[in-house]
Amino acid sequence: MTYTADEARKELLGEVAMAIDEVARAIAAAGEAYDAVDEATADRIEEGLFKPLQGAYAAATRTHTGFAARHDLPTTRFAPAPQPAPRPVRDLVEDAVDLAAHADQILADLQDSMAPVEVGDAELRAGLADVRRRLGEVPVQADRLLRTLGR
Repeated sequence: MTYTADEARKELLGEVAMAIDEVARAIAAAGEAYDAVDEATADRIEEGLFKPLQGAYAAATRTHTGFAARHDLPTTRFAPAPQPAPRPVRDLVEDAVDLAAHADQILADLQDSMAPVEVGDAELRAGLADVRRRLGEVPVQADRLLRTLGR
């Protein structure tokens, strides 16, 4: 059986969708942490976690939708992730970081597979790089937040 370009594109879209779902779960964890802290800490969570995560989510969904449209593939409507169970703020922040790292790993593996090159889509490659750049901010910002949490 021959592996077609259309099948490769669909598989690629599926991988990007998995990363988007992980980012959505990271946003939900950050949201739960935001709701559990004082205003000053909430502002730091918003600046350090929400902004890069929401930027990554927006860039990933644009990349996914644009790629699907350029290749006449069905688009996906992404739903927000359910809120996680209430837990200590530190655990929620660490979960957000882990989920963002998993999304980044999915995209890194996709880039390493050369699939984005094989389908010949420069916009897809640029979009994936942008998402990964944004996700790369999350661990650094979370580290700063966690060092001062509870002080």
